[in-house]
Amino acid sequence: MISGKRVLAVVPARGGSKGVPLKNLRELRGVSLVARAGMTARRVASIDRAIVSTDHEAIAAEAEAVGLSAPFRRPPELSGDRIADWDVLHHALGAVEALDGVVYDIVVMLQPTSPGRKPAHVEETLQLLVHGGFDAVWTVSETDSKAHPFKQLTVNADASLSYYDERAAGIIARQQLNPVFHRNGIAYAITRECILNQGTIKGLKTGAVVVDGPLANIDTEIDLEWAEFLMDRYGDPLDA
Repeated sequence: MISGKRVLAVVPARGGSKGVPLKNLRELRGVSLVARAGMTARRVASIDRAIVSTDHEAIAAEAEAVGLSAPFRRPPELSGDRIADWDVLHHALGAVEALDGVVYDIVVMLQPTSPGRKPAHVEETLQLLVHGGFDAVWTVSETDSKAHPFKQLTVNADASLSYYDERAAGIIARQQLNPVFHRNGIAYAITRECILNQGTIKGLKTGAVVVDGPLANIDTEIDLEWAEFLMDRYGDPLDA
């Protein structure tokens, strides 16, 4: 619990990944991605219950081996590659509350594809949610200036080039760019009210925890190699 609020951690890990087949079972330093998420969740003192939401028996077994509960199997209609995070969390919250007979005030989503997660990241996200009075809090990373929206271009049907945003024409140096940020998948903390009543994981008042340093987000084989490199250079987050 945190300030008297019960916390449910949900690790979403479907089996149908296309870019890297069964990527949630792929290993970094001998530990699968789903196991890494579960092992981290167990080290966050504020989490009362940690579950995996999956449609795959091997993923469920792997999650249970590290202390995650797998109390249900995700239904087929929530197992496609275009299912929103809200749908998964809404289903998981309802299913676990029905099974446990209790109300969970906060849901924190821990995506296995973000193996740079440390327990402190999750705890900081929960603390900001509760003590900052937010509906939701996401962890984010600063986007490299090379990928800034004002640096982006579009290629038209006639092969001509345009600015993605015409305001970019006035930018001559990166120092003129205001920083922008992107989701990194480390943690999303959302209140029960936001999920059930606002129907979103980004509520009317959403806060940000900025995570410094490079992180891997696993979508391709190269991302797995990048994650290995980061661990070789900066250490395994499981050792933090």
